[in-house]
Amino acid sequence: MSRLFSVIALLLLTLSLTTAAQAQSHAQLRVLTSIKPLQLIAAAVQDGLGQPEVLLPPGASPHHYALRPSDVRRVREADLLYWIGPELENFLPRVLAGRDRPSVAVQQLPNMSLRHFGDSHAEQAEHDEHDEHQSSAADQHDHDHRPGSLDAHLWLLPANARVIAAKMAADLAAADPANAARYQANVQAFDARLSALDRRLQARLSALAGKPYFVFHEAYDYFEAAYGLEHAGVFSVLGEVQPGAQHVAAMRQRLQQAGPTCVFSEPPLRPRLAETLTAGLPVTLAELDAMGGALPVDAGGYEALLENLASELAGCLEAL
Repeated sequence: MSRLFSVIALLLLTLSLTTAAQAQSHAQLRVLTSIKPLQLIAAAVQDGLGQPEVLLPPGASPHHYALRPSDVRRVREADLLYWIGPELENFLPRVLAGRDRPSVAVQQLPNMSLRHFGDSHAEQAEHDEHDEHQSSAADQHDHDHRPGSLDAHLWLLPANARVIAAKMAADLAAADPANAARYQANVQAFDARLSALDRRLQARLSALAGKPYFVFHEAYDYFEAAYGLEHAGVFSVLGEVQPGAQHVAAMRQRLQQAGPTCVFSEPPLRPRLAETLTAGLPVTLAELDAMGGALPVDAGGYEALLENLASELAGCLEAL
């Protein structure tokens, strides 16, 4: 009897050590993304096997973020790192030069559908080489974009999210082959959920085509192109610089001509111009969050980002 107990104890100990070793292996595989939308995609791929980290804190601008020494360490220590590319996170290339582990600029992935500022919704370009245009963006919330420069808000197109997720799954499977099947199953489940979400959003947003609305930041063209929407104007203003009276008057005239409409800003800050611009006009002020700042990081986070955008748009436009 005592020998039986010894065998059972040995088996339990072996199982415990194996489980601990597997858990340690998962914990050691560190995935770091530059911005939260990429973290949400990674969370779907890693579901049940790990939790991706994000570099930028909530509300930080990817256009001119200043890396702290602790950020530099995280960049260098991550096993896998994903970022959009130099047009968005222009603070990263210098630090990435010191990395000896994989770093993926997702804008360079094959089969990404990329847009450039000034494109119509019918003119999406298939990306097959590195885009050399540099963005003149100065701030996450309020900035101008030169015509022809890359629109880096590429995560807002579901088809691009699928490409990114597939790349993440392949990379994770190569780094953690024992769980390759699970990563593949996760990305297939992600694809299925996106297909179902796409049908829901098409059904809801198709009725809103042609309704006028304005944005403070030209960040939504990918999402609009996917669902047949188009903003009527962009109020690009510098957050700390008040535009002149002539500029404000011209923008107010555009709003007056539009009639009942919606004006969307981005959290966490509403531009100070918003109230002045819309005072006395039949305008509803609302918000669109392209970054998913308040969302939990879990397997359904990316779908929640798109669903929230749809709800924020529809909630205002349906009431017009």
